[in-house]
Order: sequence, then C-alpha cells, then structure tokens
Amino acid sequence: MARGGFRRNKIQKQQGKGTLETVKTEGPFIEWVGKPEYYRHYLTIDGNEYRYESDTTDLGVELGDMVVFRYIDHKDGLIIDRRSLGKWIDPASFS
Repeated sequence: MARGGFRRNKIQKQQGKGTLETVKTEGPFIEWVGKPEYYRHYLTIDGNEYRYESDTTDLGVELGDMVVFRYIDHKDGLIIDRRSLGKWIDPASFS
C-alpha cells in the first residue's frame, strides 16, 4: 500500500511526435448545462488516429506541421491530453 492510505491505478501518459496528416472536426457539443461548448477533432499523425477535444476550432497547428503531444491509450482509442498539442520547433533552426 502506498503512503496515505490507498493506491490509485493511474493511466500512464505517453509522449508522441509526428507529422499532422489530416484533421476532421465535429461540434460544437454541449454535455450539460454550465459546461462550455467544445469541439472534437480527429487527427491523423504518422498514420495513427487520435482524438483531441478543445474549446475552439483553431488547433494552433497546420497540416504538414511536426507536432508533439501527450496522450493515453484508452479503450475508446488514442486520446491527446488537453492543451498538450503543439508545434515541434527544430533546435537547429535557432541561431
């Protein structure tokens, strides 16, 4: 048993990196009163399909960009963490 009484089985997050190939967006959705609307994006990155939810249709990345993100392998598929999707910047491009 862990300190503090009980132990949670937390899903391990993984890191991903790849080229953004396609984006399909659905929404807006509203789950319940008081929750802001959100959009569901289906992203294909290096041949794998991921789901990403955000409060806007603008992802901040474009097709062809090299992207980095955190994700979990859930029973519903690969799900990218909120606010973890970003454009990868090549360190060699800095001078």
